[in-house]
Amino acid sequence: MTEGAADAPSRGPRIARLDAMRQWFVRRQGRVRLHSGAAACAVAIAAGAGAAPAPADDAAAATSGHTIAVGAQARTYRLHVPKGLDAALPAPLVLVFHGGGGTPEQIERESRFSELADREGFVVAYPAGYRRSWNDGRGADAVAAQRDGIDDVAFVAALIDEVSAGRRIDAKRIYATGISNGAMFSHRLALALSPRIAAIAPVAGGLPQALLAGFAPQDPVSVLVVHGTLDPLVPYGGGDVKVLASSRGRVAGAEESARRWAARDGCGATPARDEVAADRDGCAVTRLGYAGCTRGTGVVLLRLDDGGHTWPGGSQYLPQRLVGKVCRNLDGAALIWDFFKQHPKP
Repeated sequence: MTEGAADAPSRGPRIARLDAMRQWFVRRQGRVRLHSGAAACAVAIAAGAGAAPAPADDAAAATSGHTIAVGAQARTYRLHVPKGLDAALPAPLVLVFHGGGGTPEQIERESRFSELADREGFVVAYPAGYRRSWNDGRGADAVAAQRDGIDDVAFVAALIDEVSAGRRIDAKRIYATGISNGAMFSHRLALALSPRIAAIAPVAGGLPQALLAGFAPQDPVSVLVVHGTLDPLVPYGGGDVKVLASSRGRVAGAEESARRWAARDGCGATPARDEVAADRDGCAVTRLGYAGCTRGTGVVLLRLDDGGHTWPGGSQYLPQRLVGKVCRNLDGAALIWDFFKQHPKP
């Protein structure tokens, strides 16, 4: 059942609460669309079992598969270019990384970024991880890309070059997001390619602990951290990433991750805190926003109280006892894009 399909007598108070949330986000962050479909992120951190790709639908009609040579490896990605996008105008590029065990087809379908790109006019790339995983810097041998020392940063740099050679991409508006393993990799990518990446939005994935000692990105990067407080796989407070009680490396907590980026970006030390009441099917949302960041950058943490290891506005892809609760009162892709639009490269 999609959001809003409840019986008519219950719609009045429910819609009023959701409208209040929308107005709050407009004041603080820019508009956040409410969930309007069955979007979901169905990938847990390196759980190893990704759902089979669904047949392409109308929303993915403009998405094509590509192969690129990176060293001795052939790497693949999907590219979505909205129909009718003016090729003469520079377009933003959003990189969307699947979680461990996921696929580009899966994260495209479940995040609905392609549908949003059609409405908003940007290009989306969905890279494919090595054996469905990313070398995010945790050093966890259970993750194939990390065990085999795959240079995923080089892959993404080459992907950006190839896409930019094929059409006009705005070099000041290249962004990255992802969930879980893909979120952690977006942190690493921003560290390694800070002169090229304008902003990142990691969902349910903190800064890998192993990267903290050498945390020194060359350029400031805007960051939107989105994390549920009851995430059972990647703890909100940091520590061991656990899958089936097995440790898959360690990460900094969501608040520590945001603090690290805020310090690099020259933001104030203490974030402003705003809260909004929860919808009955969602989670309370607390926004911690850092002010005074250098050169127009921004760092924001959206704490999803009671949220789990899930995509905002998505479906309960696994039982709640395994991955936690879905915060259905947000549209993850729209929320992230609204942040990106406000933060081009300085």
